Amino acid sequence: MTPDLPMPDPPPPPTPAPLPAPATAPGDGGPGGRGGVADAEPRQRLHPLSPVLHGAKSLVVVIAGLSWSTLSRVGFGWFALMAALLALGATVLAVVSWYNTGYHVVGRELRVHEGLLWRRTRAIPLERLQAVEVVRPLLAQLTGLAELRLEVVGGAKTEAPLAYLGVAEAGVLRRRLLALAGPAPAPGPQPAPDDVAPAVPPPPGRALHAVSNRDLLVSQLLTPQAFLLPFGVAFVVAQFVSEGSYSFIAVASTITAMAGVLLQPVRRVLDDWNFRLARDEGTLRVRNGLLETRAQTVPLSRVQTVGVTWPLLWRAKGWLRLRLEVAGYSAAEGDDRNRPDRLLPVGDHPTGEAIVAEVLPGVRLGALATTLPPTRARWLRPLSRRAVGAGLDERVFAARSGLLTRQLTVVPYARIQSVRVTQGPAQRRLRLATVHADTAGGAGAAAPDRDLAEAWWLAAELTARAHAARRAG
Repeated sequence: MTPDLPMPDPPPPPTPAPLPAPATAPGDGGPGGRGGVADAEPRQRLHPLSPVLHGAKSLVVVIAGLSWSTLSRVGFGWFALMAALLALGATVLAVVSWYNTGYHVVGRELRVHEGLLWRRTRAIPLERLQAVEVVRPLLAQLTGLAELRLEVVGGAKTEAPLAYLGVAEAGVLRRRLLALAGPAPAPGPQPAPDDVAPAVPPPPGRALHAVSNRDLLVSQLLTPQAFLLPFGVAFVVAQFVSEGSYSFIAVASTITAMAGVLLQPVRRVLDDWNFRLARDEGTLRVRNGLLETRAQTVPLSRVQTVGVTWPLLWRAKGWLRLRLEVAGYSAAEGDDRNRPDRLLPVGDHPTGEAIVAEVLPGVRLGALATTLPPTRARWLRPLSRRAVGAGLDERVFAARSGLLTRQLTVVPYARIQSVRVTQGPAQRRLRLATVHADTAGGAGAAAPDRDLAEAWWLAAELTARAHAARRAG
């Protein structure tokens, strides 16, 4: 028999390679979200006075929500106590929200963290950023704070603001975000956030125009609302006198009604007070506001249309108003003050022509010629046929409309996204059609009630010129 040979010991099992440490989410490396991976800077909080300002705003909302009927039922003492308790609760919630809110920049993203029970992190890609606006409501001006609002391409509304930051901090962060929103940096090691040199304040830009506050006031007096204002005030006062009640509730209700009548023209004056327009390389800078100041930057590359308006009562003084349509801004924003569409609240024709030439180089406002619809269009427009028109300039498509308030829309060919020809039932019988030049901003321009053959020619010409302008650009 063959003797049993000792079996060799089995080789030791291979030592498993150590598993890599789990990646730490940016900003989650320590208490309060500080620390994290090397490319994430520490999470920053908003200014400590932010809860105070939010609490003050909540107090106004609470008092307005309690209504005058509540005051009459419970008396002033209980009313004040209820308002104080609700305002205190709102302030506590604001403090808790501030403690759990932070932001930091990770690569080319701005990340905003918020929420206590339901945590939420919003990542805003900076390459889609169009502008960062510095807004200072009245309370923020009194406390030396500012609010940052971000406009992102494709956003349903203006991104929730960083409210509030110190004025200097807001300016530095705004410049940094706009710089990161530019072309991507060259590959290679990038300096740590702490090693970045302080941002140098940009030059003030070349001043284009400053609107006179006197002209602004007079322009609001020359509006239909201003002419109807005395009748509205007289109606409110007559209602108050006819009631024969001079109680606190009656007086307060009368003041509230009169404030509603006065609000719109006063708000326009306050919004456009000290309106200043300047230009940098490729951008427009707009500053305006009295109780709430705004500093907006509008990239000229995003301008889709320029609208010119001649209100009826302004034409005697030769005044006009200019507005912009800008791609990437929220057209559905409930508050139109959040949209940077103001180009000139009020000004004379030479001023308007000079500003249009700055926004659309080579375009002369007074040289834009338009033609009328055919005579048979009077069946659809018995009064306004001679007030509408359309024309092709060397660089832009122009369309005018309006009988009492005249309007002119100017669309650069390179900004036209699509061209449509539409016909209604009455237009089909009259062999008419409307040509629409759509832009990324939404509204575009339209040439209504053109001859059918002319409409198809105009649509083909607009399409060809739009393709040629985009290739040339």
